[in-house]
Amino acid sequence: MHYEALRSLCLYFPAVTEDIKWEHDLCFSIAGKMFCVARLEAPFTFSLKVTEEEFEELISSPAIKPAPYLARYKWVLIEDANVLDLTRLTHLVRQSYELIKGKLAKKDLKAAGLL
Repeated sequence: MHYEALRSLCLYFPAVTEDIKWEHDLCFSIAGKMFCVARLEAPFTFSLKVTEEEFEELISSPAIKPAPYLARYKWVLIEDANVLDLTRLTHLVRQSYELIKGKLAKKDLKAAGLL
């Protein structure tokens, strides 16, 4: 997966916004809560939230590490997207979106047009 494919996938989900944070990271959010963060500068890397069960499995790969500052919340940093097939990457991005969406308050879901 490359930058444009990740961007297209993230923007496919309802009520997603994108903005640049920390001068070089493109953040995809739902109701102001990030679910995916992609580095704009080379090398292309991105972070997302995963389940507790998948966290340990994923970080056992040399190309996937606990995300700096967010690992305690089960976020991973994917340094080489080629280690995972497109189906798995799509699943992980969708799952991250759903995990963050699932934690939103009903008022935030309603404000985002998701209720």
